[in-house]
Amino acid sequence: MPATRTLKLSLVANAGSQGKTVVVANEDQVVDLAKCNVQYPLDDATRRVFKTKEGKRPTAHQWAVYDLVRKIPVGKVTTYKDICVALGQGSPRSVGAALRNNPFAPFVPCHRIIASNHYIGGFYGEWGQSAGTGKQYHRKLDMLGKEGIAFTDKGYLVGGDAFIWRG
Repeated sequence: MPATRTLKLSLVANAGSQGKTVVVANEDQVVDLAKCNVQYPLDDATRRVFKTKEGKRPTAHQWAVYDLVRKIPVGKVTTYKDICVALGQGSPRSVGAALRNNPFAPFVPCHRIIASNHYIGGFYGEWGQSAGTGKQYHRKLDMLGKEGIAFTDKGYLVGGDAFIWRG
C-alpha cells in the first residue's frame, strides 16, 4: 500500500475548499478492521435460518449487499450508488438501509461506504457530523483513518477516485 500512502500525502496540501485533512494512520500502522472473529453464514441453508439479535431474517437484497461489501479491500472505500450498480439492483437508500442493520460489522465493513460526492456519509443511522450527537460520524472517521483513508475536516474524501473501489 505504499503508493496509496504517497498519493494521500501529496494531496493533503490540496484539499482546497473542502477543508483541511483529518489525521490518518501512518503506512505501517494501517489496520484492517474487517479482520475479526464474526460468524458469517456462507451457504443458503444457514442463511435461511439465520436471525439477527432482533430476531429478523436478512432479505436476499441485504445478503447481496453484505456479500459485495465484504470484498472492499482495506485502504479503499466505495459509494452507496456503486454498490447498487455492481449488484444491478436496489437504490443507494436500500443499500444504506441494509448497512444500517448490518449484523456482521465490522466483518462486513459498512464503514467503507461513502456518498457519491465523496462525503463520509452515514453510519449507524446518523448522517454527517450534525446528526444526533455526531458520535457515529467521528467513529466512522476514526475507523477509516485507522485503515489509511483520509477525509477533510468537513468530511470529504482526500484523494478522490484514487481511493474508490468499484469491484
